[in-house]
Amino acid sequence: MTADGLPIAPDVVDVVALGESMVTFVPSRPGRLADVPSFHRAIGGAESNVACVLAAAGHSARWVGRVGADGFGDHLVEAIGAYGVDVSSVRRDPARPTGIYFRTAGDRATDAHEVAYYRAGSAASAMAVENVDMGAVRAGRVLHLSGITAALSGDCLDLMRELTAPRAGRPLVSFDVNHRPGLWRDAEGPRVLQELAQAADIVFVGEDEAELAWGVTGGPAAVREVLSRPRVLVVKQGVCGATVFEREPGAGTEVRVGPEGPDSVTFVPSLRVAVVAPVGAGDAFAAGFLSATLRGLPVRDRLRHGHLMAAAALTVPGDLATPPCRDHADRLAALDDARWETLRLGPGWTEAVARAEEEVRTS
Repeated sequence: MTADGLPIAPDVVDVVALGESMVTFVPSRPGRLADVPSFHRAIGGAESNVACVLAAAGHSARWVGRVGADGFGDHLVEAIGAYGVDVSSVRRDPARPTGIYFRTAGDRATDAHEVAYYRAGSAASAMAVENVDMGAVRAGRVLHLSGITAALSGDCLDLMRELTAPRAGRPLVSFDVNHRPGLWRDAEGPRVLQELAQAADIVFVGEDEAELAWGVTGGPAAVREVLSRPRVLVVKQGVCGATVFEREPGAGTEVRVGPEGPDSVTFVPSLRVAVVAPVGAGDAFAAGFLSATLRGLPVRDRLRHGHLMAAAALTVPGDLATPPCRDHADRLAALDDARWETLRLGPGWTEAVARAEEEVRTS
C-alpha cells in the first residue's frame, strides 16, 4: 500500500476510467452552427479525457466504455489508444451507434457557445453490470467515474451504484460530479449525484454546479456540508482557484471540524492563463490532481498539478492538450506562493518547454 492507501500489484493499472466517449466535431471557424461550413473531427468524453491526460503524463491508464460497431467507434478506440491508454476492455455494440456531438467555438467575452449532442440511444447508454468487464474496471489503483454516466440510462445508474458500493478491496473511487441538467430525464439528478458523490473517496465539484444542483451558495464550506462523507473533496472555484477538504489533516493546514470529523482545508489560487477554449479543463484538472495523488504528493502540490494540467487544456482549442513534462510541472508546483501567483501561461507553453528540454538532452 502507498501512503495514501492505494493498492499496488503487478497486474493493476494506475487508473481505470469508465464512461462514454464521443466523436466531437469542432468548427473550422467561429460562428453559429447554422453558419459553420465545415468541422474538424476530434474526441471527447470526461472519463476518457482523464485517462488520456494521465497516460500522456506517464501513468498506466485504462478506459472502459462501449461504442458502436461503426467507423466512429473505430476512430474513438484508435485515437484514445494512441495516447497510450489501454482500450482492450472497450465493448462494441452492433445494434447502437457511437455518440457524436457538434460544438461552436466559445466567445471569449461571454463564453457563449452552442453544443448539439447526438447521443440518445448510444452504445454507451447500454452499459450495464452484465455487459461490462467488471474485473478490468476494478483492476486499478484508482477508479475514475463521473455523474454523466449515471444520467445515460437506468442500467448505467445501476452500474454506477455497483461500482461505488462499499466492498473489501474496492479501488480508490474518484468521482467528478459533472452535473449536466439536460441529460437527466427527471428531477432526481441532483439527489442521485449527491448519493454517488457521498459514496466516493475523492470528489471533484465546481462551486457553480453545486449551486445549480443543490442550491449551495455559502462557498466551499457549504459544499462540504452537502458532501460530508468523501475523504477528499475538491471544490473548484473557477478563476479564483480550488479548495480541498481532506479528512486526515496534514501539517501546516487549517483544520475544521465537520459532521464527519476534522478536515484539513487547503486553498490554491488558479494560474493566470490566456484562454483559447474552456473545454476539457475540468477533466485535465482532475487528471493532474489524481496524478499527484498517485505519486503521494502533498495536498498543495496535488492542487497545483491540477491547475497546471487545466492550464494546458485551456490554451488549446480541443479537449486534450500536451501535458507539461513531469520534471517541469514539479518545478512549477514547487514555486513559492509569490512566484506561483505571478505565473502567466499562454498557447503552446507545454510544447515550448518540451522542445527546449529535448534540445538540451540531444545537444
